[in-house]
Amino acid sequence: MPTAAKLVAAIWFALLAWFAAELAKNYLPESTRYGLMTYIAGFFGLLTGWIFLGRRAGDTMAAAYSYGFSSSVILTFWSVFYFAFETMIHRSLDKRYRGPTEALMSMVDLMREYIMYVLKPDVLFILIVGGFFGGWLTEKAARKWA
Repeated sequence: MPTAAKLVAAIWFALLAWFAAELAKNYLPESTRYGLMTYIAGFFGLLTGWIFLGRRAGDTMAAAYSYGFSSSVILTFWSVFYFAFETMIHRSLDKRYRGPTEALMSMVDLMREYIMYVLKPDVLFILIVGGFFGGWLTEKAARKWA
């Protein structure tokens, strides 16, 4: 069921993910092809806001802050997971792995490598503060339009 809180959360976290991905691009190697990275991260932000945070709106303000922070963590996990999975698929099509187990183990290593780009101070700050603000904003929307 669409609600104003779900819409606000989806829009905010799509923008937050887009902005965080743009900041993370500064730390990627120069030979990296970005492709649709910011749009894919924005899509994960949209889904996280709509499915996770928007559904939980209407609780206490303290819960809203924690849900907003959790949304940032969930958004980061799924984005890193997707980009590691995509890289692993491209490498496996180039026959760099001897089998599926090696490919999956490589994907975990890629996730570890990619999370280091997120753990830079400015990206981390944006995700944490943006998560708290997104929780607050969603809660305010839920209270105003419920």
